[in-house]
Amino acid sequence: MRKGLLRGTALLILLAGAAACSGKGQGVPGKDTGGGKPPVAVDAERASLGDVTEGIDVVGTLSPKYQAEIKSEYGGLVTDIYVSEWARVRKGDPLLKVDTREGEVTLRKAKAALEMAKAAFLEAEAARNRADREEERSMRLAESGLVTRQGLEDARTQREASRARSDAAKAQVAAAQDDVSHAETRLTKAVIHAPFDGTVAERLVNVGDLVGELQKVIFRLVDNRLLQVTMNVPSAEMAAVRAGQPLVFSTDAFPGRRFSGRITYVNPSVRPEDRSVRVLAEVPNIPEVLKGGLFVEGRIVTGARKGVVQVPRDALQSWDVAGRRGEVFVVADNVARRRDVTTGAVLAGVVEIPSGLRPGEAVVTRGAFNLKDGDPVRVATVEGK
Repeated sequence: MRKGLLRGTALLILLAGAAACSGKGQGVPGKDTGGGKPPVAVDAERASLGDVTEGIDVVGTLSPKYQAEIKSEYGGLVTDIYVSEWARVRKGDPLLKVDTREGEVTLRKAKAALEMAKAAFLEAEAARNRADREEERSMRLAESGLVTRQGLEDARTQREASRARSDAAKAQVAAAQDDVSHAETRLTKAVIHAPFDGTVAERLVNVGDLVGELQKVIFRLVDNRLLQVTMNVPSAEMAAVRAGQPLVFSTDAFPGRRFSGRITYVNPSVRPEDRSVRVLAEVPNIPEVLKGGLFVEGRIVTGARKGVVQVPRDALQSWDVAGRRGEVFVVADNVARRRDVTTGAVLAGVVEIPSGLRPGEAVVTRGAFNLKDGDPVRVATVEGK
């Protein structure tokens, strides 16, 4: 009997120990047992305040504002060339001279004809003076009855004829003087001068070549100190473009460098083939780093705002660009909350947030692929202040 009691007591002790051991794995109601979704590792960046510039992205081609294809108005053989290719010249510098022997002969003939015309005019003036005096004498004699009426009429006719011959001789002098001036002007054109300051980009003539007759281009002169960018802007954005706005651009010829210019002209008409508007911008180029013919990519700055909220482009989980709306995940107390925001200008990977976000709030920039509203997160990196 005593042995049975001892066995029953030992069995109860073993059962109680087993129950206690199994109770340790059951947990306590109301306590976190760790069975929820584990935190998602994400990177975040705080919304910051910055300046935003609005603009229109454009492409275009550089060209010198002042350039000329120089031809010779004076026909003849080239006798002298004063400049070579790539030479810098000033306005008025001589570039080339054409043989002037024929022109000099023409000038001498014109001057001789002028002298003859002047002599003929002097003779005509003398005859006119004699006719005037003869008429006056005939009129006095007619008063005394010593000259007939016919004689008086003849004197008047002679006077009118002499005046006509004098006027004709005077006109001949003027015509001869014009011939001399024309011949002198032609001779001055035998020397080609630079029409503006610039650089000789090409010389297309040599001594002994015939110029003037076929209107051959003999020099190409460019001034690279002031360039133009020619661009086409879609007609939908033409209302935002006006003269005086800045242009910022780059070119593959100088990687990493940015250049600037200013809008000078907006064409009032729209190109029918692509519904775009031609826009010109001037680009100061001192020192002459840029060259005509380079392709450029740039942005016409149409407006600017200071102190706006900005986030990286990667922070937008969805984005209706046309509707200017998007969504971001905001991190607070290690929990991600999806939030609707409005969007604005975009520049260099940064998006303006006009409403829906405050400066300093952290938004998820990486790791939000499977993230849902209310999910716990573990922020690995937080950039910004």
